[in-house]
Amino acid sequence: MAVSRNSNDADRKLESGTAAAVPAEKKDGGLHPALYIALWIALSSSVILFNKWVLATAEFGFMLTGLLLPDFPMFLTTWHMVFSTLMTQLMARCTSMLDSRHKVPMTAATYRRAIVPIGILFSLSLICGNLAYLYLSVSFIQMLKATNSVATLLTTWLFRIAPPNLRVLANVSVIVLGVVIASFGEIKFHMLGFVYQIGGIVFEALRLVMVQRLLSSPDFKMDPMVSLYYYAPACAVINGVLTAVVELPRLGWDDIAAVGVPVLVANAFVAFLLNVSVVLLIGKTSAVVLTMSGVLKDILLVMASMAIFRDPVTWQQFFGYAIALGGLVYYRLGAEKIQAMAADTRLQIAQYRQQYPGRLRALLLGVLVGCGVAVWLWGPSPLGQYSEYMTTRPPVVKGV
Repeated sequence: MAVSRNSNDADRKLESGTAAAVPAEKKDGGLHPALYIALWIALSSSVILFNKWVLATAEFGFMLTGLLLPDFPMFLTTWHMVFSTLMTQLMARCTSMLDSRHKVPMTAATYRRAIVPIGILFSLSLICGNLAYLYLSVSFIQMLKATNSVATLLTTWLFRIAPPNLRVLANVSVIVLGVVIASFGEIKFHMLGFVYQIGGIVFEALRLVMVQRLLSSPDFKMDPMVSLYYYAPACAVINGVLTAVVELPRLGWDDIAAVGVPVLVANAFVAFLLNVSVVLLIGKTSAVVLTMSGVLKDILLVMASMAIFRDPVTWQQFFGYAIALGGLVYYRLGAEKIQAMAADTRLQIAQYRQQYPGRLRALLLGVLVGCGVAVWLWGPSPLGQYSEYMTTRPPVVKGV
């Protein structure tokens, strides 16, 4: 999932509870934080769906025995990194958005020792993530991504950044249990795609731990845009070398023209805008709101995948994913914050019901009707649809 992975810098703030706790109120002369949240959710979801479409639907691949194999994920990742490099260099020279980079004591030796290894891990996580989209549905990938926090936690323990805690381990075990249940309910399960996605999660966890070590020094505090300014060139070079060896020999202009240069430019631009939205979002909401927004984004992505790509999702997967999301929210927020959030929600609902009783009933009715229509149109597939999927799915090429 190319550049959208930079939004994990925001996720790292959520997991550590270091996101700025600014009340979600409209500031004088500024936009309401809800607009920034909506923008982030929209762009994050758009990047994932856009990448999936380009890789698996828009005929960005090569022909083999009459079958189209979308086999240029490394090129797409390299293109995103090149585009991000050009944009951040342009912003550094023409705007003040990256002026904070001057406060970072970056030298050539530091770049080789810290940024390049992080760039290698970042590239591997991006490539594995894009490869997973060739074999797995967007909905199932989002379910597997619920284990990102688990992998990051275990990696911090492995590198002794944080001491092991059995109570926390028990909490994250709930996430793993939910993902396991969802995995056994996946109809379109593909072992190679599963391995690619798990590999991407592991590489991303290692990257986040290295970033955490780098940022442990107060001199190296960087927002996501400054991080992208430093990481993108390294990632572009690393991905470019891999692309030249693996994909470039069979990649021709006809393959690019099949997708369209404007489409590729728009794809990279949307991915870049996601990083801008992360910068705008951080510091304008609390960690609680960001966490719940992330959960909402994942749920909407699953529903969008079902609606756009007709990915079959079973009730068992919904059950397992609900367990995983519940465990994820509890792990990131803790019991006290959840109780405070629930109490605040009840208070706001009571006040709104007292002021606008008719609107509240209409809103609840609209939500119920909307959920009912969504389940009816794109809801979890009954077991009877399994045979229909097996008879209509495209042929699978062994060894691909």
